[in-house]
Amino acid sequence: MLSQRKHKISRLEEFSDAVFGFALTLLALSGGVPRTYGELVGLLWGIPAFACCFALIVWIWHEHDTFFERYPLEDGPTTVINSVLLFVVLIYVYPLKFMFEQFMFHVFRIQPSGVRLERMPLGDLANASVLYGLGFFLLMSLFALLYLHAYRRRHDLELDAMGIYDTRSIAGHHMVSAGVGLFAMLFALLGPQSLAFLSPSSFALMGPGHYLFGKRREKGRRALEARLLSRPQPLAT
Repeated sequence: MLSQRKHKISRLEEFSDAVFGFALTLLALSGGVPRTYGELVGLLWGIPAFACCFALIVWIWHEHDTFFERYPLEDGPTTVINSVLLFVVLIYVYPLKFMFEQFMFHVFRIQPSGVRLERMPLGDLANASVLYGLGFFLLMSLFALLYLHAYRRRHDLELDAMGIYDTRSIAGHHMVSAGVGLFAMLFALLGPQSLAFLSPSSFALMGPGHYLFGKRREKGRRALEARLLSRPQPLAT
């Protein structure tokens, strides 16, 4: 595990938190304000889809917060990558809510009031899956870039050998996630249209993908620990 670095929250982090808050606000307000009891009940049917979107946005925020807790970077490359990431988050809100509302409608027949949902043609499902996969691929790739930049700044951050190894491992985990998003996008784009419904399901590959990658990196981490422990320790003076 990387050591947690306690530091004063920077203006970059404050701005990022505000953007994440705004993204959640867009999710909450996109349903409109109910004017009657019937509209209120209908709006409550949208809670399951909203909860899924909320959980995913909070997870992205947590990943973002974890990075800056470990690496208090405020340089130019960090600002640029972080700004692009926040931009993608704001745009990603809309396909995210669309996909979860469609999922709740097709699987559980849950349909919030004021939203007329119909069974999607396979062509539309494929196109929507391309957008969803692309957004996820971009987000995870940007997180990987942040960790790779931290690795490049490892001497400035005074990372030890284990910290350097863990930084590369986390970057790799985000690259695995990005690869799954890319696969989902390419499957929807290039695969048979009759199988377009399998594109969102391909995100289940994240489970075995992260498990296999994690097992490999954990083995390397134990080997590194053994090498570090075998080194002769300096004599106390």
